[in-house]
Amino acid sequence: MAGYLKNGRWVEINKFADDDGEFKRQETSFRNFISNDGDFKPEKDRYHLYVSYACPWAHRALIFRLLKNLENYISVSVVHPHMLDNGWELDANFAGSTGDNLYGYNYLHEIYTKAKPDYTGKVTVPVLWDKNTETIVNNESADIIRIFNSGFNELTGNTDNYYPDHLRGEIDDINARVYDTINNGVYKAGFATKQSVYEDAFNPLFDSLDWIEDILSDGRQYLCGDVLTEADIRLLTTLLRFDAVYHTHFMCNKHQLRGYKHIHPYMIRLYNMDFVKPTVHMDHIKHHYYYSHPSVNPNQIIPIGPKLDWL
Repeated sequence: MAGYLKNGRWVEINKFADDDGEFKRQETSFRNFISNDGDFKPEKDRYHLYVSYACPWAHRALIFRLLKNLENYISVSVVHPHMLDNGWELDANFAGSTGDNLYGYNYLHEIYTKAKPDYTGKVTVPVLWDKNTETIVNNESADIIRIFNSGFNELTGNTDNYYPDHLRGEIDDINARVYDTINNGVYKAGFATKQSVYEDAFNPLFDSLDWIEDILSDGRQYLCGDVLTEADIRLLTTLLRFDAVYHTHFMCNKHQLRGYKHIHPYMIRLYNMDFVKPTVHMDHIKHHYYYSHPSVNPNQIIPIGPKLDWL
């Protein structure tokens, strides 16, 4: 199921594609940053992250939270993996879900209307929340990982930079293609309701996977050489879900990732890093996708396979 808020009231809808058969991701609305010069200053225990273990966009933020040693600075609430009539549920009755640790709300849309009572738009994760002013700082994952990358350096002492100046052009170019054709491409294929729309997403998706395979074929460790950057994390969260979900559920079935000589071991190597492995919850991932999209899987059957040897 799907839904959105219209002037602060929840509206249910039963499809993800528009009348042209296309899935179009809505722009996010809260785009503030954390800095000593702004309204949202870096402080310990001030900020809270609402995430889904299933969502690749929220997954980025969870990885960066560990990567930048922010576990003791930013608290977390994890939604239930099933997203049904009322959108993301803040329910703790699935292993790993926490409910709402701040207000005891039942649904994530209540967090949005607490921040802006007349909010109109989609209710998405991740959400970076300010406990002091009780509002949403940012709900755009690309921004949140940049905030985590540098916004708390003075507090944590972790100055590792995953968006370094000398690589920004290369990172931005990779991010742009990966976002459009891979991260979002699997959704555009999976939620398409017309054959031509599906094919228009399917073909660029696999062209881009071939492009990534070629980038990694020269022996480099990461997308930008021997340095881990945000580009790797942004790609990784889609790769981790590919064979278990996107290949079957979203009909992205030209190849499984295990068939790529360079992409598959690259994904496994990143998965086994200590800032990634604890953030991967395949039970949440499979339950969310297969149960929450009745337009794609009307019987809501959760498949037992595939067997993922790396997991």
